[in-house]
Amino acid sequence: MRVLITGHKGYIGSVMVPMFQAEGYDVVGLDSDLFDGCIFGDSSICNGIPNIPYMRKDIRDVKLSDLKNIDAVVHLCALSNDPLGNFNPEVTFEINYKASVKLAKLAKKAGVHRYLYTSSCSVYGAAGTEIVDETSKPNPVTPYGSSKAKSEKEISKLADNDFSPTFFRPATAYGVSPMLRFDLVLNNLVAWAYTTGIVLLKSDGTAWRPIVHIEDISRAFLAALDSPPDLIHNQIFNVGITEENYRVRELANIAKETVPNSKINFAKDADADKRSYRVDFSKIATKLPNYKPKWNAHLGAKQLYETYKKVGFNLNDFEGPRYRRISYLENAVSNGSFDNKLRRSRES
Repeated sequence: MRVLITGHKGYIGSVMVPMFQAEGYDVVGLDSDLFDGCIFGDSSICNGIPNIPYMRKDIRDVKLSDLKNIDAVVHLCALSNDPLGNFNPEVTFEINYKASVKLAKLAKKAGVHRYLYTSSCSVYGAAGTEIVDETSKPNPVTPYGSSKAKSEKEISKLADNDFSPTFFRPATAYGVSPMLRFDLVLNNLVAWAYTTGIVLLKSDGTAWRPIVHIEDISRAFLAALDSPPDLIHNQIFNVGITEENYRVRELANIAKETVPNSKINFAKDADADKRSYRVDFSKIATKLPNYKPKWNAHLGAKQLYETYKKVGFNLNDFEGPRYRRISYLENAVSNGSFDNKLRRSRES
């Protein structure tokens, strides 16, 4: 099977590609190289960016011919998470919503049968303390969450006997990647502990957040492609493990336990986070029995800590623009590498 993975050079994609290749898939990529300067560590530590054939292209500019001879699309490409979504809400909707729907329509027209869309548990938004599942009404509170919910709804309308979309809502991701991100809660807390000795909480820590390792997200997509389309046709799956729902303060304690001699502090302006959701992941375990997640928060925190030590990671790296996606984007726009619509204006 020939699989197109959009955003294959991103945080999840750079880990997903070699996992797909190991299972015998013929993988091609599509990426705008927006974050080309954000590679973490070296290839001996994080394996580097996968070297596969790919189209260097903005997802908004995809054409029908780009989907020739593709059997399945794994659509990862997005302005991922809430800070980036708030950077320019209009562009967020262009990339995360309009371009995603356009890609699905083109894939259908090109005869691509499988379309695996990466949504997010962020669509649940302000869900409170009740456990939510795939039947719960979305309640997004950010442009990022809204863009994902709208995409699911519109792409679902395209489903028929010849075009089979499936929608994955991963929990908040964590784990080591060649494109490591520090705007994700466990990655961030362990980084604070390692670089400063302080696990810094910028909220009151009471919000609920499910988390899932990026390798386990990749395993969900593999399990889907290994399943008969009829079993998962036009369905939504939360991706994670029900036992991996944590209050943020519990994740802070895990970071503290993992990094020796660290302690927990609250930022001066720490208050309640309106994004709070507990998620049920039983559907994916039942309907995709080949999905076998292998990670938990304790193992993930240890992996992150050990990697930070190997790289010689420091506070300047942590707070600098190379690994802080929103700062990197702001710099890319200010120096003219990209315009304010995040389109490449000149070679950087």
